Amino acid sequence: MDRERIRNFSIIAHIDHGKTTLSDRLLHRTGTISDREMQNQLLDSMDLERERGITIKAHPVTMYYQARDGERYELNLIDTPGHVDFAYEVSRSLSACEGALLIIDAAQGVEAQTVANVHLAMKQNLTVIPVINKIDLPHANVDLVRRQLEDILAIPGEEAIAASAKEGLGIEEILEAIVQRVPAPKLTGADSLQALVFDSVFNSYKGVVNYIRVFTGELTAGVQAKLYHSGRTIEIKEVGSFNPKPYVRDRLVAGETGYFTANLKSPTDVKMGDTLLDARRPAGPLAGFQEIHPMVFSGIYPINPADYEHLKTNLAKLQLNDSAFQYQAESSVALGFGFRCGFLGLLHMEIVQERLRREYDMDIIATYPSVIYRVRLTKGEWKEIDNPAFLPEPTFIDVIEEPMVKAFVICPNEYIGDMLALVSEKRGNLDHTETLDATRVMMICRVPLNEILIDFHDRIKSITRGYGSMDYEHDGYVASDMVKLDMMVNSESVDAFSCIVHRSKAEIRGRALAAKLKEVIPRQQFSIAVQAAVGGKVVARETVKAFRKDVTAKCYGGDITRKRKLLEKQKEGKKRMKSIGNVNIPQEAFIAVLKA
Repeated sequence: MDRERIRNFSIIAHIDHGKTTLSDRLLHRTGTISDREMQNQLLDSMDLERERGITIKAHPVTMYYQARDGERYELNLIDTPGHVDFAYEVSRSLSACEGALLIIDAAQGVEAQTVANVHLAMKQNLTVIPVINKIDLPHANVDLVRRQLEDILAIPGEEAIAASAKEGLGIEEILEAIVQRVPAPKLTGADSLQALVFDSVFNSYKGVVNYIRVFTGELTAGVQAKLYHSGRTIEIKEVGSFNPKPYVRDRLVAGETGYFTANLKSPTDVKMGDTLLDARRPAGPLAGFQEIHPMVFSGIYPINPADYEHLKTNLAKLQLNDSAFQYQAESSVALGFGFRCGFLGLLHMEIVQERLRREYDMDIIATYPSVIYRVRLTKGEWKEIDNPAFLPEPTFIDVIEEPMVKAFVICPNEYIGDMLALVSEKRGNLDHTETLDATRVMMICRVPLNEILIDFHDRIKSITRGYGSMDYEHDGYVASDMVKLDMMVNSESVDAFSCIVHRSKAEIRGRALAAKLKEVIPRQQFSIAVQAAVGGKVVARETVKAFRKDVTAKCYGGDITRKRKLLEKQKEGKKRMKSIGNVNIPQEAFIAVLKA
């Protein structure tokens, strides 16, 4: 296809604004798929994606469209994930495009992720085509959304196309707008092959299938190519495109998107955002490459220790299809052998755990999630800590820095006070607010990542009766008064429950954990102290009461000294038992506490 008639575009939207439904309609209208093959959420291949209505993996697809001007155009759609955890994946996919369709729900208006995704698109200098979707809903307000586009995103309201992907309204106008407004691909000026690898999946027959966009030159099978950042020289085995199933082509020319396979056996051999070059005369790399680093860590252990090898095999299979997921073996005194896993964010963590349970039928328990802290030791060197067990003693620590996020929270006006209280409870501070329309505001806050890990999103939804939305981006590190909270049972530290918390929160969290442990630890013949300690100082305590055998039951009347003598003897025995007794915490107790 002539480069002037190629259009590369992506669809960006907030969760559940109709992105996948629109892509289904575009595929159907361009004749890429027949009526017989048509099904809802066609590009979402995972059950989890269909159930939750979210896109987890990017899906490229090539369509051919006969425009009103009589020309036939090649439209390359890259369907991107919508969630913030996959922001780098989205930015790589956007850098493979020249334009983006911005979908906004006519009933809900501009949401938090709409704003974040538009910023990403603007950063890549893409042509943004706004589409107001779901205009068939009874409470749709198209005029309000047009005003929001102008006020919040500085996009002229008259440029927006009113459509309903469900009813098939406005689809023709959207296709014409892509052809008219999105520019044709431009060459980078390099004298040989330059292509961007924007995603990869694993195929058990072909090895790693890499999704690429060719910027300069052409790619054919049998060519010797080089991956710039991985430093590997490979032989291209097959090139092709998607419609939406993969089909083989002779070549991919400048401006086209598709896939290639080579002698690559593991996705770790290819880095997301890498540049593919001609091995004989390599040009320079494309800009924007970043190494993917996990942001959230959690331990995953099999509930039945005999399943350890099974879990190890399944984690390896998962990593083949998700190169951002990382894991390494670790062991815990309490939970036995397991793995320390790194994730891009909370949704990513939830999805991996859910896939392990569902696709691989694993019974697993996950420890409390933690983030990466940067610690400067008194000697002056820096260490990155993702596991509380590796935190050095307080005497060797000069300063601890914790990761921060910039959170964009959109909520109705009447809940501003409650939202401010939540942000301050999470040790965040409000940067500024922006009024979106007569009923809603956007609050831009700076909050520690550690504080939004567990229940922040749920609390926003419950405070705002479901009308609030949140998006965040990483915003550097800040020195903070972080401490290690140790949980001790019968004066012995239990590593599975230790965590790094802010000093102001240590007592509250210690009390909550101690109270939960008191409920689940079985009673012994002697009393057990459950303590939360920070650097040797106990901040919370609960006592598991001892069983009491009634040793005076055989004394019918008689002198009180006889009873006292028996009680003293019992007391001595309990004291001796306590000094040498070990408390074995059952597996169920760990599971109950970690679930809570």
